[in-house]
Amino acid sequence: MTDTRTPAALPREIWVLVAAAFVIAMGYGLVAPVLPQFARSFDVGVTAASVVVSVFALFRLVFAPASGRLVTRLGERAVYITGLLIVALSTGVTAFAQSYGQLLVFRGLGGIGSTMFTVSAMGLIVRLAPPAARGRASAAYGTAFLLGNIGGPLLGGLLAEAGLRVPFLVYAAALVVAAGVVAVLLRPEALRPPPGTVPRPPMTLREGWGHPAYRASLASGFANGWSNFGVRVAIVPLFAVAALGAAPWAAGAALAAFAVGNAAALGTAGRLADSRGRKPLVILGLVVSGALTAVLGLTGDVVSLLAVSALAGVGTGMLNPAQQATVADVVGQERSGGPVLAAFQMATDAGQILGPVLAGLLVDHVGYGAAFALSGGISLVAALLWLPAPETRREPAAS
Repeated sequence: MTDTRTPAALPREIWVLVAAAFVIAMGYGLVAPVLPQFARSFDVGVTAASVVVSVFALFRLVFAPASGRLVTRLGERAVYITGLLIVALSTGVTAFAQSYGQLLVFRGLGGIGSTMFTVSAMGLIVRLAPPAARGRASAAYGTAFLLGNIGGPLLGGLLAEAGLRVPFLVYAAALVVAAGVVAVLLRPEALRPPPGTVPRPPMTLREGWGHPAYRASLASGFANGWSNFGVRVAIVPLFAVAALGAAPWAAGAALAAFAVGNAAALGTAGRLADSRGRKPLVILGLVVSGALTAVLGLTGDVVSLLAVSALAGVGTGMLNPAQQATVADVVGQERSGGPVLAAFQMATDAGQILGPVLAGLLVDHVGYGAAFALSGGISLVAALLWLPAPETRREPAAS
């Protein structure tokens, strides 16, 4: 018998978060291309300029547990809006930094606000998205971030023509507007439990750790952060120019090809995660992205590099909605899960920080092939860890 049930619609509040995600990602992309140049304007070396980029991720990692506790105590909506305003303030004052030390401090403070709105956004999606639409909600949110990350650097490069400080001011203003829109349109009553629901205490990290699917999600989150947020951004551009002898444009083209593949897969992956299950999409995504990351070092020309990058992006697009829907299934819609969501975010951030460092060491001492093989292998190991995990999707009740 054919299932004719209409898929659950996404609430208006989810689309508010999706729109805010696009603004946030667009603004982050505005400052990303100019941040190293801005740091170099204080007469520091390349290493010091790179630290300004890394300190943001480091502060995100360190303050993630505190963000989880704040979500439990104050609620997702308040922490989300506060996080946006902290990033807006830190970004605005960054534009007026008068020394490298000030730039480092201001950028680090932005990482605190970033982890606040990231963890709380995950919590809001858990609370607001119907269980049968969690994959599509995660896909819509991820697509908004992806599109913003594609368009932001292009606009940021144009704004930089007016001065390196201009993109920071524009981003700060955009975040203030986004915070105001969320404050108005994300109604507090939308987060209240339905009448007759018995309140449940927030989920603790120990409870989450006790679920095999959550432990598997931590492994895949770490692998995703390592390969796709860390190594791909830090090492692939160097490989394109240094190993393949390609023109500088090829470095950006490889990242863009990955983003295109990712965007192409997200919508379908979200629907399949809701209709067929989370686990098959996660495992398939890890295997595809891991295998293609491992063979990146074997590509010998720009065309093959772009093709492999695009297909690896498809694998990552299959992974992300299903992985986030699994974490949402574990927490459940009727309770807060700040510490559980924060730990998942920490696993991703830890991979993003460690991956480029260890892969860079391998490049220096062994070669690019070893660095990509290790990164792909970590994703394949995560896929193996998912095999014994249970499926968390539940069949919707028949009407």
